[in-house]
Amino acid sequence: MSRESEADLPGEAALPGALPDALRTELVAFRRDLHMHPELGNQEFRTTAAIKARLEKAGLRPRVLETGTGLLCDIGDWDGGRPMLALRADIDALPIPDMKVDCPYRSTVPDRAHACGHDVHTSVVLGAGLVLADLHRKGRLPRPVRLIFQPAEEVLPGGAPDAMESGALENVGRIIGVHCDPRVEAGRIGLRNGPLTSACDRLEVALDGPGGHTARPHLTTDLVTAAARVATDVPALVARRVDARSGLAVTWGRIESGHACNVIPQHAELSGTVRCLDIEAWRQAPDLVHAAIDEIATLHRAKSEINYIRGVPPVVNDPVVTELLRDAMTARRGAHTVEDTDQSLGGEDFSWYLEHVPGAMARLGVRRPGDRLVRDLHQGDFDADEHAITVGVELFTAAALLDAGR
Repeated sequence: MSRESEADLPGEAALPGALPDALRTELVAFRRDLHMHPELGNQEFRTTAAIKARLEKAGLRPRVLETGTGLLCDIGDWDGGRPMLALRADIDALPIPDMKVDCPYRSTVPDRAHACGHDVHTSVVLGAGLVLADLHRKGRLPRPVRLIFQPAEEVLPGGAPDAMESGALENVGRIIGVHCDPRVEAGRIGLRNGPLTSACDRLEVALDGPGGHTARPHLTTDLVTAAARVATDVPALVARRVDARSGLAVTWGRIESGHACNVIPQHAELSGTVRCLDIEAWRQAPDLVHAAIDEIATLHRAKSEINYIRGVPPVVNDPVVTELLRDAMTARRGAHTVEDTDQSLGGEDFSWYLEHVPGAMARLGVRRPGDRLVRDLHQGDFDADEHAITVGVELFTAAALLDAGR
C-alpha cells in the first residue's frame, strides 16, 4: 500500500499519470536488483540489458548507445513539430565497498556500490517511461518524450558527451533530471534557479630539476620547497585573478616527493581538483592555473609539466524549466513539497546537456522521515528511502504532461 491515497494528492483529478501500486512495487524491486549488481562507468552491460528488456516488454523500441552501454528510448514518434522533452538518468555505480549492515539488497560485488543513488534515478526514469507509454497507448500523451539512460556519469568528463554523440539531444528542446539528496526528506524536492552544482576539473602537476645534498641546496633545484610553494601559492594566486564571487578554488589531494631526509629529490608530484561556481570563470580556469603554476615553478628554477583534465561545467538550471518542475511537483503533491536548495560544490555531467538545450535538475529527497542521521553521497553506507521513486516518477510524468501544453 502506498503512503498516501492517490485520490488525496493535489491535481490528481486534472492530471493523469499517477503511479499504479503494482508498478510501484516492481520499480522498488528493480532498484534493489540494480543495487545488488552495481557496475562502473562504461561497464554497465547488465544494467543496460535489464532496462532494455523492461522497455521492450512494454512494447517500446530502446536503442543502445554506440559506446555499448546506456540507452535512448522515445515514447511516441516525433512529427517534426515542437522538440521533445527528455528525461535523463545516469546508470553507473562507484568503486567503493557497500558498508550497509543487515540490508537484504546490499551490493554483491566487492568494492562496488550504488552510493550516489543512480539506481534510484534509473528506476525513476524507467517508471516514468512506462507510465507515459501507457498514456501514449491510450492517446493521452500530447507530445513525444525521450528517455536517456546515460552511462559513466562518475567518469570524467562524464558519459553525457558520448550520449549526445549517439543522438541523445536530436529533436530535443528541453531536458530534466533528478539527483538524490540525503538532506531532503523523501516526499519533497529541492529546486534552484541558476547554478546548482560546481564545475569540477582534475589537475596533475609534475616538477623536475637537479637534486643533490641537503647541505648544498644552492647547487640544486629544491623541489620539496618548490612543491610546497606550488601547493600554497597557486590557490591564492588563482583566487586573486578572478571575481571572488566565482568561487574558483584549487584544492590539493596529493603531494609526493623524496625518499631520504638528506637528499633533495629530482622529482615531485601534486594532484588535486579545480572547482568553480561560475561558468565564465570555469572557462578561464585552465589558462589561469597554468600561468600560476609556471610562475611559481620558474621562481624556484623547476621545470613544470601540467596535465589539466577538463571535467564538467556547473549545472545551470534554466528558470523556465525549473518552473516547470515546480509546477509539476505542486500539481502532484502540493507547493509545500518544494523547497529551495543551495548550490553544491559537487560536479554533475548533466551540465553538458545544458550547454546545448535548456533544462533543469531537481534535488530528489531520499532521507527517511525522522531519520536524524544523514548518510551522505559517495559513502559506503548510503541508502535511499524508496518512496522517492514514486515521487520522482510522478514529478517526471507531470512535467511531461504540463510541458506539452506550454
